[in-house]
Amino acid sequence: MSFIAEKLKTIHQRQEQTAGEEENRSSSPRAVTRFRFDVDRVMQQVRSKIFGQDEAVGRLEEMLRVVWSDISEPNRPLYVALFLGPTGVGKTETVRALAEAIHGSAEAFCRIDMNTLAQEHYAAALTGAPPGYVGSKEGTSLFDTQRIEGSYGKPGIVLFDELEKANDQVIYSLLGVLDNGMMVLSSGEKTINFRNSIIFMTSNLGAQDITAFADGSLKAFWKKLGWVAQPRHWGASEHELLRAVVQKKTERRFSPEFINRIDDIYVFNWLRRDGLGPILDSLLDSLNRRVLKHRCMVLLDSSAKELVAALGFDKQYGARSLKRAVRACIEIPLAGLLGNRRQDDPFVTYYVRGKRKGLAWYEDDERLVYEAEEVRR
Repeated sequence: MSFIAEKLKTIHQRQEQTAGEEENRSSSPRAVTRFRFDVDRVMQQVRSKIFGQDEAVGRLEEMLRVVWSDISEPNRPLYVALFLGPTGVGKTETVRALAEAIHGSAEAFCRIDMNTLAQEHYAAALTGAPPGYVGSKEGTSLFDTQRIEGSYGKPGIVLFDELEKANDQVIYSLLGVLDNGMMVLSSGEKTINFRNSIIFMTSNLGAQDITAFADGSLKAFWKKLGWVAQPRHWGASEHELLRAVVQKKTERRFSPEFINRIDDIYVFNWLRRDGLGPILDSLLDSLNRRVLKHRCMVLLDSSAKELVAALGFDKQYGARSLKRAVRACIEIPLAGLLGNRRQDDPFVTYYVRGKRKGLAWYEDDERLVYEAEEVRR
């Protein structure tokens, strides 16, 4: 009996020791790195602005956790990603949302519009003028060094927008940046450090193919069937098929050595009709913040939202089409009503209701102040 009692006592002590270790582990502070941003909070803010791109946002979160843990290669940029997809689906807006969440401003990143660098000699706009040319001694460049290098606790963010529109020589000038995180300007007197930067690139390559997949026409059906018929695509989902189409377009446009320096390629989906609701709510919230200075706000009932969303839905142009619908249906009538208000008028709420093909505006849900029999974008 004494042996059994001793054995039970030993087991009990081990259980208490294990429980104590687990308690100490749960109460101890989390791991610390040099980066001073909370990934969960950042992603919560990004998800509040980006809708209908759950897979891309999920992969962005994975990337951000790798960056936060500070385990990236020290002699390269922290991360390099290429965003592909149709226009108006949130590629650039994702970068803006990330910059706002990390740095507190949606403009706190270095943006290079590559569509302005369509000619070969524009490579000097990035790398600076060569020795002997005007401006070579100044070492001027389009890059904002402060936003690129970030700080010890926060990474810099760089965006090369509409990459496919730049000249090949301009794109080749980025190979060194993507490979070793450094760019030496042509004058040789200045070096820009990208090793504390997250680099994003966007492109509309394959946008027409993605739109064709979203189209229910007979032509689109035969085109999709041509891809499905290939043995390597048997059993592939629609998204996997789209990724293969876009990947092929990318390989045709960019050289293998350039693609090989990209850590991740994201394919953004086209916006679907049932996913426009949150985007419309976000646009209306933004509008109401802007009109607070006029002491008013706008509220749409479900029928009005349905009408505006239906008018703004366009697979080819995405959220930009919805923005144009909001401007035509909401902002223009609102501007007319604000023109009749006086500075000392009390705060007013405009209620908008759908009415067949039009919209009716009521002041404080009582008096009809504007009516459109039919709204058009």
